[in-house]
Amino acid sequence: MISDNFDDLVKATIATLQQVADEFTPAVFASSLAAEDQVLTDMILRGKLQDRIGIFTLETGRLHAETLSVLDRIKETYGYDVELYRPQPEAVEAYVKNKGLNAFYDSVELRKECCHIRKVEPLNRALQGKRAWITGQRRAQSSTRAELAVQEQDDAHNMVKFNPLADWSEEDVWHYIHSNNVPYNPLHDRGFPSIGCEPCTRAVQPGEDVRAGRWWWETPESKECGLHVVDGKLVRIKSVTATSF
Repeated sequence: MISDNFDDLVKATIATLQQVADEFTPAVFASSLAAEDQVLTDMILRGKLQDRIGIFTLETGRLHAETLSVLDRIKETYGYDVELYRPQPEAVEAYVKNKGLNAFYDSVELRKECCHIRKVEPLNRALQGKRAWITGQRRAQSSTRAELAVQEQDDAHNMVKFNPLADWSEEDVWHYIHSNNVPYNPLHDRGFPSIGCEPCTRAVQPGEDVRAGRWWWETPESKECGLHVVDGKLVRIKSVTATSF
């Protein structure tokens, strides 16, 4: 259901992005190229904030072809090239050689090790020298994100972290996308509400949680890749109310 205060949500989200651009430059937006992130990409580029908020994605080497095609759609629509951060080749080679190409199916530990190599380490490089980073996380996405704040202190990276869509529903996201002709990943039309690496993502069944297709062989409590955790715990320690609200 679209939120009754949808227009206010849009205004508040744009205000948050403007706040980041005005007060926390240099800042970056970590895009997964999924629906939520396309909403933020549209707002950043329509608002001409890209000089102060750079946009990057983690090209893990195992993304769906459909996900990579979104990069071309962004270029065609906005004339903007999303920056790519890739894993260290030697780390990937060592993992595959010693553990196996798809060892992440064998245990949570091996899956998180793969995520660290392909996502966490590249993210750390992408955030170096930045004052703030932005994500497309929403509270409604999963139980692990139920206490998500719009603005947080990320002690792991010693910077401020913004989740401008924290209050948005899935219906809000799609209403914005369709109303503004925002390009999106075609996998969303095939039952993929949450999209990660190809071998770790499946379509969901009716009634399932939106992130049920991510690492579906694990329990819901373990379904984070490490981008938003510190020492095994979600980064939710300190939160502050965004001044733009």
